[in-house]
Amino acid sequence: MTAFASRWNAASAQAQQRRAHMLARIGQLRALEQRAQDASAQAGPRFAKRHQLLPRERVALLLDAGSPWLPLASLAGFLHDVPDADKSVPGGGIVAGIGFISGTRCMVVASDSGIEAGAIQPMGLDKILRVQEIALRERLPFIHLVESAGANLMRYRVEGFVYGGSMFRNLARLSAAGIPVITVQHGSGTAGGAYMPGLSDIVIMVEGRSRAFLAGPPLLKAATGEVATEEELGGALMHTTVSGLGEYLARDDREALGIARHVVAQLQWSNRPQTLAGQAQAAIEKWYAEPPWPVDDLLTLMPAHHREPVDMREVAARIVDGGALLEFKSGHGMATVCAQAAIQGHAVGLITNNGPIDIAGANKATHFIQWMCQLGHPIVYLQNTTGYMVGKEMEQGGIIKHGSKMIQAVTNATVPQLTIQCGASFGAGNYGMCGRGFAPRFLFAWPTATTAVMGGEQAAGTMRIVTEAALRRKGVEPDQHKMQQQFDAVVAMFERQQDAFATSGMLLDDGVIDPRDTRAVLGFCLSTIAEGAARELRPMQFGVARM
Repeated sequence: MTAFASRWNAASAQAQQRRAHMLARIGQLRALEQRAQDASAQAGPRFAKRHQLLPRERVALLLDAGSPWLPLASLAGFLHDVPDADKSVPGGGIVAGIGFISGTRCMVVASDSGIEAGAIQPMGLDKILRVQEIALRERLPFIHLVESAGANLMRYRVEGFVYGGSMFRNLARLSAAGIPVITVQHGSGTAGGAYMPGLSDIVIMVEGRSRAFLAGPPLLKAATGEVATEEELGGALMHTTVSGLGEYLARDDREALGIARHVVAQLQWSNRPQTLAGQAQAAIEKWYAEPPWPVDDLLTLMPAHHREPVDMREVAARIVDGGALLEFKSGHGMATVCAQAAIQGHAVGLITNNGPIDIAGANKATHFIQWMCQLGHPIVYLQNTTGYMVGKEMEQGGIIKHGSKMIQAVTNATVPQLTIQCGASFGAGNYGMCGRGFAPRFLFAWPTATTAVMGGEQAAGTMRIVTEAALRRKGVEPDQHKMQQQFDAVVAMFERQQDAFATSGMLLDDGVIDPRDTRAVLGFCLSTIAEGAARELRPMQFGVARM
């Protein structure tokens, strides 16, 4: 393969305009992430008084210094479409991501107890369920730093209680699959929260701070009239000497995290023999070439509006090794781009869009997906499509059946699939390009991404035509002023919901990323997948039970 012959002038006025727009969006993203950090940090004096570390300090101390860290769902729970959106704190009350502990790649989840005492938020539950799903599929040790007030009874919703059981079910599934579940109980774990340590393989508790009980003193007194102290009911010393819920007793947060690092080191997962394929991949990764263009070029490629054309090969070439693409059927179905390449030494197939998906493009993508499955190469989708092509010629040519073949191929692909939403992700194009509903192993979005059943103006135009026709059938001439008001309202509604920050707040992706980080993120995820596939687990009929 040779390097892609780029025709993009990153210094042009158009490119600089796009760069300014992208940087503004990245600035908004970082401000939202900082909002969560600042909200948590306000509890700093209170934590210091208790000789505790803040949640993000705990995570930083747990992880290997200077090692890669991939945060997940940092905008979860962000309310974009509300009057006081400027006060909405993203993150779902949870810090989560994949990082290295004692050389072992792990899923790390920490209660953000600096916000509402770590009470579980609605999207926080969904976030935990998502990262548990990733840990199970990618065979990652699940490390949980717990300090939570449990459910927020002032915001109680019965469905949150019912679906919350999935969180505990997943812990049991992880343990039974042979994946270690390790909990550091930094503070309180009440009612359902007590099952976090209860369903862990190893529990580390902090003297004078850890609490775990099904009913705290207030509920106990209200329910039975019995009076007991927190220490008697569920203190760290009691659980490590009497009940047996805890294996290790630490004097403070720092020692607890040090013990957790030792426990992970003793797994010896970082130096277990890998398969020959894993060893070969490790050798390849030592000599891959970086793309020959400045990484900042990725800021200049995507327009502010999906109507402007983009040659997505320019994006693809800037995230693959050596900028080299081996295009598949380059002269056929040209609006759908398929190519073989490598990302940080990992062989991949790339599928992206230079326009709507037509019949030729759908068939080409179907063929390519099956070819990648035969080779065993992961598929990376770079979404930028307004959907499948419509019109009389397309319908008569069978766009429905050909598009369905592509969707069947995506659904049943036997190789890992990863998705980056770069630009538009409209209609069934979201499905055919492996959107969230098709369970890609990882899905990230650029700040410019837009996701909707169709563009706002198309939706508004459709509604206007249907409404006007209905009125005329009744013998009423439409009021054009009202029609325009309806049109504007529909456009505004779609644009609010299709925004990348809004969709990320609903956990329709695994996080919004800076385009310049795309290659590093994909490389990290591909290594995570390859490492998990090479790892031999020792599954059991049941998880490790507390004794």
